[in-house]
Amino acid sequence: MKTQTPWRNAWCIALVGVLLAMAGCGDHPQSSTSSVVAPKPALSVSLTPPMQQMWPRTLTADGDIAAWQEVAISAEMGDERLLEVRVNVGDQVKRGQVLALIASDMAQAGLAQTRASVTEAEAALAEALANAERARNLQASGFYSTQMGSQYQTAAHTARARLESARARLRSDELRLEKTRVLAPDDGVISARTATVGALAQPGQELFRLIRGGRLEWRARVVEADLVHIKPGQEGVLNLPGGDIVRGRVRAIAPSIDAKTRDGLVYVDLPPTMNKIARAGMFARGEFILSRTSALVLPELAMVMRDGFAYVFRIGPADQSGQAKVMQTKVEIGRRQGGQVEILSGLTAGAAVAASGAGFLADGDWVRVVPAEQAGKQP
Repeated sequence: MKTQTPWRNAWCIALVGVLLAMAGCGDHPQSSTSSVVAPKPALSVSLTPPMQQMWPRTLTADGDIAAWQEVAISAEMGDERLLEVRVNVGDQVKRGQVLALIASDMAQAGLAQTRASVTEAEAALAEALANAERARNLQASGFYSTQMGSQYQTAAHTARARLESARARLRSDELRLEKTRVLAPDDGVISARTATVGALAQPGQELFRLIRGGRLEWRARVVEADLVHIKPGQEGVLNLPGGDIVRGRVRAIAPSIDAKTRDGLVYVDLPPTMNKIARAGMFARGEFILSRTSALVLPELAMVMRDGFAYVFRIGPADQSGQAKVMQTKVEIGRRQGGQVEILSGLTAGAAVAASGAGFLADGDWVRVVPAEQAGKQP
């Protein structure tokens, strides 16, 4: 019997192993399953559609707030001291209200003297008239000459003139006494005060300044080319430094232009109730409402600025799990107002747009569409 060599035996064993492995694969076929993993959404967002609204067409300007009319209240008599000052800056006053009192001792003494002079002149006139009447009667009887009668008549006329002069001085002294009371010439607000108790008042010396009626106005500076768009009666909206909004109406437009700045002044009346938040001398920016036009608007939060352009993210149809794909869309924007922005082109009304979180999204991202109160959260 012939003996097999060892290497031949090893080769046979390896061949049998291969055949058995192939046989096992035939008995149990391998089933390949490919599982598709759904993309994970980047953010939860809510939808907002662009909407048509009536928006104002505006013209921006700036300027100062000033008193409509400011009156300087001065002393009308001099060389007397101020006894009392009854008002201060910011006080509301009425027409005829006493603002200050000036010492009146000298005025009262002069008035008493003049009244005595009037009484004396009245008595002298009465005597002169009686003498003239008696002279006329005696002249008719032949006891007095014509010359004597004329003298009595002249004396009566002189006495009457002296009485009129005394009465005129009386009226002057009464007015002088009245001037010891400094009165408000109109309703308004005291804007300045220089009157001090004990100070010597002089004629024409300013004691107070009064804003008539408490009325303020905005003197807006407008470029000459834009003045043609502004008409009396148009609405002006001011943004005060403190954040308050004040609305007024155009009263007048200056007939001249500043030769250096090429600006014209537009006078806007402000409501009297606004003098508590607006102050004369304030600088304010504002705008004039020229007309109202239809605008397609979106919330500013739905927009993002990239590379100098404005983009929004439109949302495609959502699948069964509520996920949708976003598409970055370039838009042209216009006016801004109250946290909203006008869309001039790139969108149509009713388009599905991500309401917020645009800064965290990129073109092609998947998002989960949720109600507005849940938007902005990571899924």
